[in-house]
Amino acid sequence: MAQFELILPKMGESVAEATVTNWLKNVGDVIDAEESVVEVATDKVDSEVPSPVSGTLVKILVDVNGVVEVGSPIAIIEVEGEGEDSGSTAASAPESIPEPAVAATEIEVQVAAAVATVSAPEPSAPISKNSNGRFYSPLVRSMAKEEGIGQSELDQIPGSGKEGRVTKKDIIAYLEGGRQAKADQAPAASAAPTAAAALPTAPASAPTPKTAAPAINVGSGDEIIEMDRMRKLIADHMVNSVQTSPHVTSFVEADMTKVVLWRNRVKGEFQKKHGEKITFTPIIMEAIVKAIQDFPMINVSIDGTKIIKHGNINVGMAAALPSGNLIVPVVKNADQLSLLGITKAVNDLANRARNNQLKPDEISGGTYTLTNVGTFGNVMGTPIINQPQVAIMAAGAIVKKPAVIETPEGDMIAVRHKMFLSHSYDHRVVDGALGGMFVKRVAEYLESWDLDREI
Repeated sequence: MAQFELILPKMGESVAEATVTNWLKNVGDVIDAEESVVEVATDKVDSEVPSPVSGTLVKILVDVNGVVEVGSPIAIIEVEGEGEDSGSTAASAPESIPEPAVAATEIEVQVAAAVATVSAPEPSAPISKNSNGRFYSPLVRSMAKEEGIGQSELDQIPGSGKEGRVTKKDIIAYLEGGRQAKADQAPAASAAPTAAAALPTAPASAPTPKTAAPAINVGSGDEIIEMDRMRKLIADHMVNSVQTSPHVTSFVEADMTKVVLWRNRVKGEFQKKHGEKITFTPIIMEAIVKAIQDFPMINVSIDGTKIIKHGNINVGMAAALPSGNLIVPVVKNADQLSLLGITKAVNDLANRARNNQLKPDEISGGTYTLTNVGTFGNVMGTPIINQPQVAIMAAGAIVKKPAVIETPEGDMIAVRHKMFLSHSYDHRVVDGALGGMFVKRVAEYLESWDLDREI
């Protein structure tokens, strides 16, 4: 018998660790190849880890709620065959494991502007894994060490992770929010060391603290509900987006009559021929892709003072989950797909999102996002940008309205199918002209729909 180490595989872009949330198998259970063994959660998505081999689970190395780094063993499986312990471990390792230098480079890019004027010495004492009743992951400890954050200072940083754990985002937010430098980090050049130690801990130019949330009076009939892990992540992501990007929203009302008539005529045949239901989402997404090709500066991200113009068009689609939370799977290379291809991708991602079967890479890498608020009967909305993108579009409900129609014989009033498009964009790089022209172009593509289009 040989023993095989089950390794935590690469979980997606910029993911260095995961939390074990549930073991699907117990010690002694027989496991088939490709059968899921454990459920893990990252700051991006929950997923299952399958076993690449068949065998018997003989040891669990990480308990529930334990945090493990990518590339580390999480269990030992006994497989048929001869060999010493760990004889098969090399084969179980992921193809590429992020090295510390990669994570450090990413962190440096994100916080360079915020810490350019801070010169903090490295703390003499190492950061403990457990302190102040909290667990600190290797990534957080590494960041604290690099930024000169000591144990006592780290213990004071509010944590948004599970059980109040400090995450990478919490460290970055703390640094960007104007970390209060200690007195001995910036003493006057002519001051003696003993004088510096006597200075107050807060410098005269200390940044203005964030406004505290107002106190809430809890009544006898009130119910207190703790946010689940995903809701905490969403809350943090939304606040970060509003604080990062100056939001502007432009609105256009599109005449969807041709699209509605065409879809009503072909939807039955489309499903019979392709085995897929065609909704309005892929149709709107196709129009967005065409508009991005016309205005490629919408398909960008910001890195400090640099603008990154993306070569691929990866459109995220906000999907509501049964739990009430939100997730944004991404249709990759949407510009290379036909309407049928987009429809299949949208339906597949939406179905697997509802069943919690998305892979980490399927919710990352988006360059633009579409959210369909019309699904809930809303006529319009002002969506928040999905960072690090610079724009997002909300499609409202399609409503019948009387409208003035211009014809060669004169103007007339007719019943038309109308829909509001709301385009929120980052005013740092997208001005009103570009943002307005883009949403108008999307409407124009929808209004000029070919009623004789083949399926």
